[in-house]
Amino acid sequence: MSTETTPAVDPETLASLPEFYHPMASPDGDEIAFYYDEHGRNDLYLLDRESGDYERVSDGDVPRNARWPILWSRDGGRVYFHRDEAGNEQNDIAAWNRDGETETVVEVDGQGMLSDTTHDGRYLLYASDEGTQLNLYRYDTETDESIQLTEYAQPAGGGVFGPDDQRIAYVTNESETLENSDVYVMDIDGNNKRRLDIGIDGSESTVAEWFPGGERLLIADNADDLTRAGIYDLDTDEIEWLGPHEHEESPQTVSPTGRYVVVSRVVRGASVPVVYDREDETERELDIPDGVASFPPGRERTFVDDTTLVFSHSRPDERQELYQYELTTDEHEVLLEAAYEDVDRDIFADAEYITYESEDGLEIGGLLYDPRGTPACDTDTTDVPAVVSVHGGPQARASKSFNLLAQFLLTRGYAVFQPNYRGSTGRGREFKHTIHDDWGGMEQVDVAEGGKWLMDRDWVDEDRVAVFGGSYGGYSVYSQLTQYPDLWTTGIAYIGITDLHRLYEEDMAHFQHSLRMQMGDPEENYDLWRDRSPIEHVDNVKQPLYMVHGVNDPRCPVEQARIFRDALEERGWEEDEDFAYTELTDEGHGSTDIDQKIRMFTLVSDYLDGWL
Repeated sequence: MSTETTPAVDPETLASLPEFYHPMASPDGDEIAFYYDEHGRNDLYLLDRESGDYERVSDGDVPRNARWPILWSRDGGRVYFHRDEAGNEQNDIAAWNRDGETETVVEVDGQGMLSDTTHDGRYLLYASDEGTQLNLYRYDTETDESIQLTEYAQPAGGGVFGPDDQRIAYVTNESETLENSDVYVMDIDGNNKRRLDIGIDGSESTVAEWFPGGERLLIADNADDLTRAGIYDLDTDEIEWLGPHEHEESPQTVSPTGRYVVVSRVVRGASVPVVYDREDETERELDIPDGVASFPPGRERTFVDDTTLVFSHSRPDERQELYQYELTTDEHEVLLEAAYEDVDRDIFADAEYITYESEDGLEIGGLLYDPRGTPACDTDTTDVPAVVSVHGGPQARASKSFNLLAQFLLTRGYAVFQPNYRGSTGRGREFKHTIHDDWGGMEQVDVAEGGKWLMDRDWVDEDRVAVFGGSYGGYSVYSQLTQYPDLWTTGIAYIGITDLHRLYEEDMAHFQHSLRMQMGDPEENYDLWRDRSPIEHVDNVKQPLYMVHGVNDPRCPVEQARIFRDALEERGWEEDEDFAYTELTDEGHGSTDIDQKIRMFTLVSDYLDGWL
């Protein structure tokens, strides 16, 4: 869609804008390693922090999908990264060396996820599900051997080596309460596991970082509903909680001397960095624009010295940039600017944080992108088509970061609304857990009420509103079209879920755990799982549906889309007339690859332009 005078921005133009991912400071702070795709696909780059110059150091050796982070060796001689096959997430661990070569370091029989390296560079810590569950493993670079350090029935991860390389802090759950998580400390060989006394049974404790000296840990817990950061003393088992605890605050990192603690505070869709000064006993929000600041994990990758931070920052209408922030002066500079090429920045619009009441009176928040007044839409337009975009997770959230798909739709004249339905993060444990045992229930009411709220705007054409979502958001699209068949004009289900039992049978063990945590045992709760599977209600669908799915998706396998397509055809629906269907080859659960983004944007825009 476009106005008569302003042509729509083509998918290739926006999808081709260079983007960087996972910036990590080197151990000496002189360089920043990151993925970048300025030449057309992801590669590894190094940026000299003093000069601002950067160079590409790999040549097509890193994954097309930059989902997984990178990790410096502690001596700065290597950069570790993940490598899979066409997005299937069955990651091996590879490394780039200073001589310019890349090599596979650890071949993992399953999914591998980097955690940390020891300071002497000998050991690499990673999580893997090559056993019966996600557990921690230690790889020895000298002997080329891996040993399993933990063997839990529930997932273990988040491992961080202590300053002396003799201990590891990590997270797992041995409680029968599946929502629970606890912080543990063990020896480097996996012995002497100790659960720390944090929170209550059912609360979620996590660990972010060790303090220098190894006597204290930066941790978090949500026993009092809102997540808060604290400092755990390993000698006394006492916790010093940080902050006024008026918002959710997630711990990020500790400065090299331990003076500064950095957390992220969630405020009305924004993620605000907050610094606690342990010497002055003060706390303050960093002086940066309202948006989302993103921090890499770990002291050595965030602080380049004791007072200087590096982190990513974006706003709804400003693409991601790499910031360097000096705590002593509260001044920041941009180390890596966002590239806009020939795209006029005025085509992008800010997002407004709004609230509305759901059916039971619960207040729901969301982000609204209004195209009126942008080059794509006249200010006084009163028939704007719209898309309700439902985030995945479900325990995630829409935030005030730059969202390329939302802005792409906006440049084509669509309003975009992103509801943070119950089950979303950022509003405490109770709000997040409300969705448990209720997938496809009240959170879908929240989405529908968000759609109705949007349709009630006098400038929105209520007869041209689509619902879109990926992953759990795709499940939501299937649920909306089966539960509210007369509400929407159409829907686009991207890498979505249609049959919960079949999803459970095919999923990885740690995702099975997540399903049990949120929906109970699949056999004990059989009737609930069936009732909340959209495939059971396929006969309710009235409006056209577009299903898009990656064939290598390990989280939501492509069979989830195929069985819904087949059921529609059994009803007598015909592809390309009553519904549309596309399988994405060489792609898994989403992609950051430019060519694959172009393909996806083209498919979505062509479909919406045809139906809205």
